[in-house]
Amino acid sequence: MDIVAYFQDLVARVPEIVQPLIVALAGAVPFVEGEGATTIGIIGGMNPVVAVAAAAIGNFLCVLVLVLLSSGARSAIVNRRRVRTNADEVVLATGGTRSDSTTDETIHAMDENYAMSDRKAARLAKFQRALDRYGVPGVSLLGPLLLPTQFTSTMLVAGGVNKARVLFWQAIAIVAWASVFGFVISRVVDSAS
Repeated sequence: MDIVAYFQDLVARVPEIVQPLIVALAGAVPFVEGEGATTIGIIGGMNPVVAVAAAAIGNFLCVLVLVLLSSGARSAIVNRRRVRTNADEVVLATGGTRSDSTTDETIHAMDENYAMSDRKAARLAKFQRALDRYGVPGVSLLGPLLLPTQFTSTMLVAGGVNKARVLFWQAIAIVAWASVFGFVISRVVDSAS
């Protein structure tokens, strides 16, 4: 069953008080997001304002969790590299040798095993060009045209952008896109009635 059809059917079957929770849950799903969840809610008979709010909240909460997890992972990796580099500098400055058994050749071989495919490298380069050209606001606002907000936000944080800045611009983008879809879909539904 199609995920959108599933959520539409679920919204139609649950009591009115539970419908915003279903729409919020749909908003947390990548590729459905706030725009699709807003559409699901309005077509399901919800008030457009409630549908937009529920969809945006669900989408943002998912982005918030992913940004916090990505930021924590990035910090752990950066700190680990910093500690390893500092330890190597101290050992080399004192004339010693590394105490671990990892050699430069082993590290190089590990890096080659985990190297990106050409396709992934091309996508990353394309994302980096967009970030350089449009900045965080532009990537956040235009990103939903190409990628789910969950992917865009984690890529921004993984690239070193401050998590508060990412969350701010993602919140604006989520509310803006959900509102636009809410306005358009509610007009279409009103004109069809």
